[in-house]
Amino acid sequence: MTVVLRILVLSTFVVLLNETVMVIAIPRLMREFEVTATAAGWLSTAFMLTMAVVIPVTGWFLQRVSTRTAFGLAMALFLTGTALAAAAPAFPVLLAARVIQASGTAVMMPLLMTTLMTLVPAQERGRVMGNVTLVISVAPALGPAVSGVVLQLGSWRLLFLAVLPIAGAMAVFGFRKMVNIGEPQDSPIDWPSVVLAALGFGALVYGLSELGAGAAAQSPLPPLATTLAGAALVGLFLWRQLSLQRSSAPLLDLRTLTYRHFSVTLGLVCLAFMGLMGAFILLPMYLQDVLGLTSLQTGMLLMPGGLAMGLLGPKVGKLYDRLGAPRLVVPGVVVAAVCLALFALVSSQTSPWLVLVLHLALGVGLAFIFTPVFTSGLAVLPPHLYSHGSALLGSLQQVAAAAGTALVVSVMSGQAAAAATSSATEALATGIRWGFGVCAVLGGLAVLVSLLVRTPPAQELTTPPKADGDDDTTSGEKAGNADAKPVN
Repeated sequence: MTVVLRILVLSTFVVLLNETVMVIAIPRLMREFEVTATAAGWLSTAFMLTMAVVIPVTGWFLQRVSTRTAFGLAMALFLTGTALAAAAPAFPVLLAARVIQASGTAVMMPLLMTTLMTLVPAQERGRVMGNVTLVISVAPALGPAVSGVVLQLGSWRLLFLAVLPIAGAMAVFGFRKMVNIGEPQDSPIDWPSVVLAALGFGALVYGLSELGAGAAAQSPLPPLATTLAGAALVGLFLWRQLSLQRSSAPLLDLRTLTYRHFSVTLGLVCLAFMGLMGAFILLPMYLQDVLGLTSLQTGMLLMPGGLAMGLLGPKVGKLYDRLGAPRLVVPGVVVAAVCLALFALVSSQTSPWLVLVLHLALGVGLAFIFTPVFTSGLAVLPPHLYSHGSALLGSLQQVAAAAGTALVVSVMSGQAAAAATSSATEALATGIRWGFGVCAVLGGLAVLVSLLVRTPPAQELTTPPKADGDDDTTSGEKAGNADAKPVN
């Protein structure tokens, strides 16, 4: 990898590690700030909402500013949020700090993906994307375990104080070594689109999250009405982007969806995230509330699966370069779907070791999904659509994660209430089994979509595209392959 990519990968690792360290600290924060579980849950909800609001704008933003400017802004926001969180005197300040952190994260992820697709030749993208997957997977997996260890040593503020000097060093070193990739394009921003994207994606993710929280949400806004309003505003946003494509530059270019293979991989990623986020919500609940494990034990038990997915990333990337996407994605989706189906059979008597094995197998299956899907999906787009493809992918991931959580938790809560005649633990176990059943159905649908995945044609892209004089007919469109051509 080039110096630029190494800087972005390491910076992304630091940013993503901080995203999950808060999970185990929630009970302590509730006691210290004297807030309810619902209020404390906003530390995660606000982070997800911010990502959903900011990411749609990054498609335009990354084309408008230089690489150094985008990197500097992302790290500055993250450092500001981290410092504010470490010194937060009250819960509202901590909540605001998480929003600022999320803003930096929302810029960093599309920046990494766009730069990777621009710099790396087609024949090496699998290997490099595998290394990126290693970072993206290992950082969140280490977060709960690191949090558990740090909280044993002292205050929750150490979670931010420990990250601050590392992130600061990465920001200073990265900004000094960072070079600009390509030339910024002087494209105007459509402010009505910004407003529609912020309100639409924000309301949709918020409404879905609150629907998933059920009766415990105590939401100030009606979740169902908010979800429907958000969906309507997103529809208006999409309609405006289609209109802008005919006359000027859209905020989020939907011509990415005219590339069949990108649309297929986008659908697969959404289904996978719906099922997996549902499972990731259910697993800690099952391990702690049904099997009686501590927070630290839960974090340590779930860590090997995340590590397996990350450590296999580079190997899977090399296999992708040799074998293509279908031979890796289809088996990976099948393994993940089977694991989710087996999770639907758990009970209060299931051994934690069996859960460990299933979660480890799930991580292996995921390793064979995400690297090939991300690489092949973005590969069919012409260079001037890379940033828009990354933004669309990131936006729909947030929506899919919220929708999966809402669906799974709603089913779990309903079935647990229906089984209330038994003990509370058994009723919860029943609800969790039904929740995993929904995840298994989503996994089955993902298997069907994975059969449509194809290996994109070889593309020769070894130098950054120029801002002026670009030929929109790129190598992917000239390749003569249906997967690389826009759908008429």
